[in-house]
Amino acid sequence: MLAILCSVTSCATLPPGSVRDPRDHAERFNRAMFEFNTALDHSVMRPVARAYVHAVPATVRTGISNFLGNLAYTSTIGNDLFQAHPRDFARDLARLAVDTTIGVGGLLDPATGLGLVKHERDFGQTLGKWGVSTGSYLVLPLLGPSDVRDAVGTVPDRFMTVEGYIHHDAPLSVGLFSLRALDARAKALPSDSTVGGAFDPYGFVRSAWFQLRDYKVHEGDENYLPELPPLESGAGK
Repeated sequence: MLAILCSVTSCATLPPGSVRDPRDHAERFNRAMFEFNTALDHSVMRPVARAYVHAVPATVRTGISNFLGNLAYTSTIGNDLFQAHPRDFARDLARLAVDTTIGVGGLLDPATGLGLVKHERDFGQTLGKWGVSTGSYLVLPLLGPSDVRDAVGTVPDRFMTVEGYIHHDAPLSVGLFSLRALDARAKALPSDSTVGGAFDPYGFVRSAWFQLRDYKVHEGDENYLPELPPLESGAGK
């Protein structure tokens, strides 16, 4: 696999008129990895996700998503504290308790009906709020878009969840990872046509990634204006 990646990387080229981002320091490698991930996705993950959506009723898929979200919700609760959101910490703790008990292990979501809104917080976002810059953009094998800050943040996030402590049970750990990947891919199916129809799919995904992460870091800041990367001379011509 390493030989394949090295070969693809050496052949990677930047498309004419593509927009450079100063935060993408390893663009040739990242584009090669993006192509590799896309080829693997189109040959394996996308067909499996389509089959999953076709074969499994929506209510069952929702239950699986709820269960996976509830299982990892302790990470959000931990980051509530790191980001100094004591009220959200209390509400998210209550949400976890309600969905785990009344919601049958998280398969159902009665907490939302009780007004306990679901939050999404991670340690990469926490580092951003602490003033840590994103670092270079990264496209990770199999995992897709990220950056140095958020890649580092996945480590403490994992150890704030139950899944971080079941590595001794390989079948269970691999099974949960695979189910989470399938659930995420199935949810992303509606965006395939948008990404595929972009002039530069790689640049489109990179821009969307930075906008999403910047939004999460600056949530609630009404005075925040996102920084847009400068256009290359002649880009888009």
